[in-house]
Amino acid sequence: MKKVMVAEDEAAIREFIVINLKRSGYEVLEAENGAQALALYEEYGTEIDMAVLDIMMPETDGLTVCRTLREKDKNIGIIMLTAKTQEMDKITGLMVGADDYVTKPFSPSELMARVDAIYRRVSLNKAYAVKPKDSAYVLTSGDFSLNLRNRTLTKNGRPIELTQVEFQIMEYFLSNQGAALDRNDILTRVWGENYFGEDKVVDVNIRRLRMKIEDVPSNPVHLTTVWGMGYKWVP
Repeated sequence: MKKVMVAEDEAAIREFIVINLKRSGYEVLEAENGAQALALYEEYGTEIDMAVLDIMMPETDGLTVCRTLREKDKNIGIIMLTAKTQEMDKITGLMVGADDYVTKPFSPSELMARVDAIYRRVSLNKAYAVKPKDSAYVLTSGDFSLNLRNRTLTKNGRPIELTQVEFQIMEYFLSNQGAALDRNDILTRVWGENYFGEDKVVDVNIRRLRMKIEDVPSNPVHLTTVWGMGYKWVP
């Protein structure tokens, strides 16, 4: 069963989300604050495929919950719920491990498109995790090795923890080494053709990836910027 945790302190919004998730075939766990969300994860662990987290919650805020969940589970899908005025919180949420964000107010179709897209990535990761390693499913570039079977990245043999979004971005770059990739192409490839959001989500994830793979993130030599277009992977 597809299991989603919804943490939202406003009962009317939480009920709206839960109803739409259940209609789409998801099993839903509900939390009305961040502390309850963390307690639910302690109880269910990796049975939870995704979490939908409001940023502003009592007891423990959504950003703290997001950061904690990501530290415990690299594969869980995380969507942050934000207000239009919370621009910096959107970026912060992505930097601490969220896969996407939805700005209030949102329509049922927008929410479910985001949830379904991330769930597909999560389920794909879980499917690959149980398959054996196979050298035919490894992309290499210099010191880097991306295993498509067990969904891992190593640099000089040392593992680098990636979220499922970061993994897909790396897969796209290593499959197109040296090619300049447009932001919109990356957005479509990773987030899907029906993505409702802005392309800034690409920029934030690139920044997050640079912090993990570059020796000097402020002066990247692999994930380089192609000004006015997007990014390029330099072997």
